[in-house]
Amino acid sequence: MSDHETAFERPLNGEHVDNPPSGLVPARREMTGREIILEPLDPAVHGKELYAVSHGTDQALEIWTYLPWGPWSTEAAYLDHLAGCAASFDYIWYAFRHRDSGRIKGMACYLDVQPSQGVIEIGGIWFAPDLQRTQAATEALFLMLDYAMTELRYRRMQWRCNALNQKSRNAALRLGFKYEGIFYNHMIFKGLNRDTAWYSILDSDWPAVRKTIAAWLDAGNFDGDGLAQSSLTERMSERLVAPRIADGS
Repeated sequence: MSDHETAFERPLNGEHVDNPPSGLVPARREMTGREIILEPLDPAVHGKELYAVSHGTDQALEIWTYLPWGPWSTEAAYLDHLAGCAASFDYIWYAFRHRDSGRIKGMACYLDVQPSQGVIEIGGIWFAPDLQRTQAATEALFLMLDYAMTELRYRRMQWRCNALNQKSRNAALRLGFKYEGIFYNHMIFKGLNRDTAWYSILDSDWPAVRKTIAAWLDAGNFDGDGLAQSSLTERMSERLVAPRIADGS
């Protein structure tokens, strides 16, 4: 990890808000893309597959390293956890279904939803190992970003992660988030200290970010084997405010 990562300093803004927040709360509804479908979390429908793809191998178990919960020793315990997720009013969870295979391959949620302030966050993100670093994975997050920022007209989209989670920090930059800084000794998870890295996309950022991701996701950017012909990181490079963090992969 770079020792010289510099937080992006936006101009301070005390101006009148001419376009106040919509006050709308994200719905638990299906969102469909070309490669992925986001389905409102239903433990009875998604639970067994989610447990299998997130606990079935040593590689899958690495999913839980930087998340504040998990893994679970039994499927039953995991299903109990999912029941709490589905019932929560504070978190709005979606399961990711890969369209070609029809299989459930991950999940994520909206959290810290503040409709009256126009603030929202995407978190709890994990993908099955075979979905990581794919077009479908990027599309899943784009669908969530677009729903909140375009349709619901939020002013601020947040991304927070353990500052040691290099892959998550790189993913934030790749998606056009701007690095804001570190909250040191921010939380204790699993008995360990967590320093939290903060990133954001503002409503003023979003049109350019949306255009960049949508262009990268266009079918013409992928060959017959589904491989991207260009790098989203490079396309977004003009928006990067810190060096990409080497993750060893």
